[in-house]
Amino acid sequence: MPAATSRLRAAIPARSFLPVVVLLVVLALAVAACGSGSDKAADQPHQLSVFAASSLTDAFTQLGDQFTAAHPGVKVAFNFAASNDLVTQVQQGAPADVLATADAANMEDAGSLVGTPQTFAGNKLIIAVEPGNPQHITGLADLARKDLKVVLAAPEVPAGKYAAEALSKAGVTVTPVSLEVSVKGVVTKISLGEADAGIVYVTDVDAAKGKIEGVAIPDDLNVVASYPIATVKSGAYPDDASAFMDFVLSDEGQKVLADNGFLPAP
Repeated sequence: MPAATSRLRAAIPARSFLPVVVLLVVLALAVAACGSGSDKAADQPHQLSVFAASSLTDAFTQLGDQFTAAHPGVKVAFNFAASNDLVTQVQQGAPADVLATADAANMEDAGSLVGTPQTFAGNKLIIAVEPGNPQHITGLADLARKDLKVVLAAPEVPAGKYAAEALSKAGVTVTPVSLEVSVKGVVTKISLGEADAGIVYVTDVDAAKGKIEGVAIPDDLNVVASYPIATVKSGAYPDDASAFMDFVLSDEGQKVLADNGFLPAP
């Protein structure tokens, strides 16, 4: 019998010694269980929360599926919305592991809440019209026509800011019938016949799969959108967040983005 135990037994009456030993054993087992539980938690299936600009919906959904296939214990859950809304949610403490925006300005607004951003893709603007282009729209100048119902993304939304910049380059003044909270709202209004035209990303026309058509904007009037991605410092799974970010930047991830119409990072 160890000396410490001998001394403990000598100091404790025989009838009370056994309960004390049992209590010590139980406490030791509880501490060990807590330690093994915390280690095991990292290995349990869990959810990686990715906040991404709405224009990334199709491409990131594919990337999420491929990432999960390579990391079977990780389920990627997406929150797609306007970049400014996503940043606001992160600022208010919404649980996110990764943030991807459609412009650098909104990522900058996230400030110290995120790690070092990296630009992973670009995009261009296009005029969205109804299938068949019944209003015969040929360029940005047509959007000033009084007989057209034009819808744009709101000025605080990246697509809205980019659209305003393109219209300014063209010297065109547009009075939209509505300002949408995301670029997907512009697509929806046109696809439902509630508007004649709007300005969206090239990738939005591709993703609409025939529900809208696109009229090209010349390069000298167009604006190239820049998409940065960063890990969120308060995220629950920093290692997985970094791995997802690396995957988006990898050759495999870049191929998925290119297949969905995105340009290389500007």
